Amino acid sequence: MAEHIRKPDWLKIRLGGNERFTQTKHIVDSHCLHTICTSGKCPNMGECWSRGTATFMIAGDICTRSCKFCNTLTGKPLPLDPEEPQRVAESIRLMGLKHAVITSIDRDDLPDKGARHWADTIRAIRQANPRTTIEVLIPDFQGRMDLVELVIEAAPEIISHNMETVRRLTPNIRSAARYDVSLSVLKHIAGRKVTTKTGIMVGLGETVDEVHELMDDVLAAGVTMLTIGQYLQPSRKNIPVSEYVTPAQFEAYKKVALQKGFRQVESAPLVRSSYHAEKMLRK
Repeated sequence: MAEHIRKPDWLKIRLGGNERFTQTKHIVDSHCLHTICTSGKCPNMGECWSRGTATFMIAGDICTRSCKFCNTLTGKPLPLDPEEPQRVAESIRLMGLKHAVITSIDRDDLPDKGARHWADTIRAIRQANPRTTIEVLIPDFQGRMDLVELVIEAAPEIISHNMETVRRLTPNIRSAARYDVSLSVLKHIAGRKVTTKTGIMVGLGETVDEVHELMDDVLAAGVTMLTIGQYLQPSRKNIPVSEYVTPAQFEAYKKVALQKGFRQVESAPLVRSSYHAEKMLRK
């Protein structure tokens, strides 16, 4: 059994509790929606919900994959809810979001891997919120570019697909996704002239050189936006933290990434894929 590493002082998490937090929770609950904030035990939920933002998770809350870093339930998902796109769109309207971020579980059980449901959700958001910019964090759709195209054609402003970790660690950390498949998805998106984003976790046993190599790989694929955050073990069933990366190292990663050519970089212990997403877009 891996030795438990004590969490450092710089990983203090802000809890929610203001009126805006309560309103956000009510909108999400009353519309029977899922968020990655809760299913993924995101450390920024208090801060984000207190600002009236949330990252919606569509296509259910039971994933067909079982990645070792993820706290989302694994098993046989329920059928897709055809009314979910409209409920997400209405929730975004009630929150008054200027920038909406949507993610999903993996739906490898479906013939189209959930891609059409993705497209329906994006179009519903656009119709109900014409001034809201849309960022989507999509799965790999098993590398099927025809399904990636369905999302691209729905015209979100930003399409993100997370690499999650470096090449060497990918087979152990991600249950079904492959490093080169993820690269090919990002390359296809960027090739369609869509702003392309990816995110990784550190503290899983990677080296600095491996992180730099990943930066080069995704830059070559056309990615312009990058997030780097500390992996935090969400439960005992998940892989343990190998290292708590220092804030100084996160700053060093950001400096290198910008020097290499990324347009926008968020790199800090509590950064997640959608953390301050609206600020990255404005920049």
